[in-house]
Parts: sequence; C-alpha cells; structure tokens
Amino acid sequence: MIAYLPESSPPFLGFEISGKITLDQEQDLIDYVNDQLRHHDKLSFLLVLNPDASWGVEAGLEDLKWLLSHLKRIHKVAIVSDSTALKWLVTLDRPFARLVGIQEEHFAIDEQEKAWNWLLAPA
Repeated sequence: MIAYLPESSPPFLGFEISGKITLDQEQDLIDYVNDQLRHHDKLSFLLVLNPDASWGVEAGLEDLKWLLSHLKRIHKVAIVSDSTALKWLVTLDRPFARLVGIQEEHFAIDEQEKAWNWLLAPA
C-alpha cells in the first residue's frame, strides 16, 4: 500500500509504503507524481518504508523506468526506515545521486520529523 502523508505540500511529497506494491499501485503513484510535475520543475520526496515494504517485479521495473527518465526533475529524497541495508544503499548511492543533482539522505523511523526538516530546508 502507498499512503500519501498529510504533511506533504507540493513540491514536497511524502509517502508511506507498506506491503507488496502492485503494478496498479505503482502506476497510480506515477500518475500522481507526473501530475505534480506539470506544476513544479522539481519535486522532493520523503519515503517511509515499513519493514514489510516490497515491490513486485513489474512494479519495480515501472518505478525504475520512471526514475531513470526523470532524474533531472528530482531535488531531494529522504528515505525513512530502520533497515540497515537501506541505510547502506543510500550511502553507496549518494555519489551517483549527486552527479545528477539529487540530494539523498537516510533517516531512522524515529527521525521522521528530522527528515521533513531536511527535505524542506533550502539546498
């Protein structure tokens, strides 16, 4: 399930992801984000990934295709999770993200407010 976080205020979008994301759910998210891109040059994202969050192969491929074709339209990404693996993946990905102009940080679940503050802070 993908839930829109009430703290969101475009161009700052927050989502909580839990369970296995289907292709339909991924497409709904992509459609929503594409609609926001009609109104904003760049978007920033806060993604709360619950421990049971996962993607089916089709949904994951759609997500990756969208991401690769919209890299220049992403400003910041805050990943909020208690996963050590995700923390390391963000750390490893950070240099690549910076090359394409994206700021990326990982925050623990209990640091969600800190993640919002980072996302909203001027670059």
